[in-house]
Amino acid sequence: MKDYLNKLSGEVIGAAIEVHNDLGPGLLESPYEASLQHELKLRGFDSVRQLILPIKYKDLVVPEAYRIDLVVENCLVIELKTVEALLPIHSAQLLTYLRMSDNHLGLLINFHTDGIKRLVHNFPS
Repeated sequence: MKDYLNKLSGEVIGAAIEVHNDLGPGLLESPYEASLQHELKLRGFDSVRQLILPIKYKDLVVPEAYRIDLVVENCLVIELKTVEALLPIHSAQLLTYLRMSDNHLGLLINFHTDGIKRLVHNFPS
């Protein structure tokens, strides 16, 4: 699983670079999200956009508690931004998404400044 996740993240980073090189900076997140999903499809990868997931707290279930920008191959969480600089809160958001969705690897991609952060949660050994 570890090797697969590492290879997959490299492929997604390559796809994101392709999208950024073609579109450039300055757009909202949604065109980058749609374009990245399309690029991933062209490369043979399955992905889901705007995946809505619940939060469970004790006996309470909040059915539409958070939304993941992209999930690639049911195991890699992608959070997209178009901001001047990535902030610690952006990393915290992605780590929370990883923890709550039981995934281990995520990419925080900022299309405004070419920033990419790779974050792990309980990464398989």
